[in-house]
Amino acid sequence: MRTFTLTHQQNDDVREELLAGLGAYNRQFISRENEGPLSVYHRDAEGVLHGGLIASRKGNWLCIDYLWVDETRRGSGLGRALMEAAEQEAAKLGCLFARVDTFSFQALPFYQKQGYQQQMSLSDFPQDGMQRH
Repeated sequence: MRTFTLTHQQNDDVREELLAGLGAYNRQFISRENEGPLSVYHRDAEGVLHGGLIASRKGNWLCIDYLWVDETRRGSGLGRALMEAAEQEAAKLGCLFARVDTFSFQALPFYQKQGYQQQMSLSDFPQDGMQRH
């Protein structure tokens, strides 16, 4: 008989153990040679954060997880500059491709202006009437 633990809390020890097992399996197929974090951010002279990008490198891919630009700086070119800086650094490190995802209420047109092509959409994600692209 199998015993399961079901919880609505994340357990850091279990998470690490699970990821270690998954990582060991995946390393049989995927090199970890070009993996690691990559972040770019902009602060003004007073040290106030006005925008930033958090990403990771996974083999040939730059995976952009988060991009944020303060509303007062939107339209100034800061978002484009953050993207370009991340893409250029990732290319230096061997990345050939980039991936980003966004919600329908966020920045799909912005990413398309940067040359990204929409590959798919998930309807009603994360809730009714919204999409994840």
